[in-house]
Amino acid sequence: MTGWDIKPQGVQGQLKVVGGYAGELEEALNALMTHLAEAAEAAGTAVPGGTEVGQPVGPVIPRRQAGPVEALVDTPAMTGPVAAALGAYVTARQAQLKSMSERIQAAVLGAATATNEYVEGDLDTAKQAQDAAKAVRLDVLKELRGGK
Repeated sequence: MTGWDIKPQGVQGQLKVVGGYAGELEEALNALMTHLAEAAEAAGTAVPGGTEVGQPVGPVIPRRQAGPVEALVDTPAMTGPVAAALGAYVTARQAQLKSMSERIQAAVLGAATATNEYVEGDLDTAKQAQDAAKAVRLDVLKELRGGK
C-alpha cells in the first residue's frame, strides 16, 4: 500500500450522521417499549372464576425500568395472555436490542480512535521528515564551510 487518503473532517461529518441515526434508533426503541407496555396494560387480564380481583393470577409482564432495553422485572402486575406474550417478547429480544446500541457505539468510537491515530501518525511522520531534512541541511552547510 502506498498511502492512506483519510480526511479527518470527512470522518467527523460521517460520525455526526451516524450519531443522529443512533439517536433516532434510541427514540424508536423507547417508543417501542412504551407502546408495548401500554398495549400490555390495555390488553386486560384473565381472571379465572372464584379468584379475587387484585391478586396476581397467571403470567406476569415485567415492568419498565431505566432504559428502552432494560425493560425487565420490577414488580409484577396481574396480566392476561397478551401481556404475558408481550413480556416474553421483550425478554427474548433484550440482548439483541442492547447489542444494537453497543455495536453502534463501538463502531463510532473505533472510527474516531482510528482517525485520531491516523492523524497522530501523520504528525509523527511529518516531524521525522522535518528532523531528517534539518540533519541533511546541517550536513550540507558543514560541507560548504569546509567540513567545520
